[in-house]
Amino acid sequence: MKTRFASLAAGALGAALFLTGCSGAGEPAAPEPAAPESPSSEQEALSVGFFGFAAINGFAQGTFVGVEQAAAENNATATFVDGAFDGQAQVQQVRDAITSRQFDVIVIQANDNVALQAPLQEAADAGITVVVEFSVVGPDFTTIEPQVDGAISVVELPTDNGVALAELGIEACATVEAKPCQVAYLEGFRSLPLDNARTEAVKATLATDDTIELVASVEGGYAADSGRAAFQNVLQANPDVDVVIGASAAIVGAADVAGDSDVLFIGNGASQANVESVRNGDWFAVFVQDVVANGKKATELGLALARGEEVEMAIDGMTLAPNNGRGTKAALDEVDFVAGYTD
Repeated sequence: MKTRFASLAAGALGAALFLTGCSGAGEPAAPEPAAPESPSSEQEALSVGFFGFAAINGFAQGTFVGVEQAAAENNATATFVDGAFDGQAQVQQVRDAITSRQFDVIVIQANDNVALQAPLQEAADAGITVVVEFSVVGPDFTTIEPQVDGAISVVELPTDNGVALAELGIEACATVEAKPCQVAYLEGFRSLPLDNARTEAVKATLATDDTIELVASVEGGYAADSGRAAFQNVLQANPDVDVVIGASAAIVGAADVAGDSDVLFIGNGASQANVESVRNGDWFAVFVQDVVANGKKATELGLALARGEEVEMAIDGMTLAPNNGRGTKAALDEVDFVAGYTD
């Protein structure tokens, strides 16, 4: 995978001390090496602002666990800035951070990928290290490369996410005897460009298998109630549906409707309850993110760049998850995966 690197000019971290003494013959003794300083004494204390999706969101809170771990290990403090699922609120929070200079590093889960591009560029231009985490910032959903100059990107592409979900659907359909295998996709919100990019990737990938028929693609949202309502409508028109894919919260509602049927469910998101649903056989699979690992990696890179080190500027978050995010029972059991957040 192609990555970009950046470095900031920095001076050496201190100078060696040479101690001399005299031997009995008057010759200078060999210099004694200085005792190494601890990493914390060598590093300037820095502050990290984690601009999470929302304080009430388990996914964001799980990510913050990783942020705090990295901060504690790298002589930094971490503060959760509540994005409240509001893109415009985050725009103002970023601009306030530029004015106050409260944070040396901003790690952000963007609630609006377009609206936040300009203020984050302002932050980077003002000398604040910016790390875009999980969600792409910028209009291009096909690249993990930063679309804010000077920023680090640790993200998952919605298009790659869609491909992975569809591939899990194809794997599920391979276990279904009846052909064509009937698949329903519960989209997120059609008003969101990110969701539309994911949906198109799901459809295109499913279409590569001629044993699969996509019988429904409807808005399912991100809550159990909306998923329940959407799947009820799907079932009325397609009572023999075999596989259902959607946001994990929506799949919780859909599974309630399905009861003890043989429908195979694939969720997009891996809370502790979602992972348990796969590992106990209730669901076929989930798209899994290691949110703690993502938060920790993003923060480690941000702190290193803020201190003038050369770092990797673009990382695919899927590579930090088991089986590149494809959370089948076998993949989750193999690593005994434990989710980093609750619903």
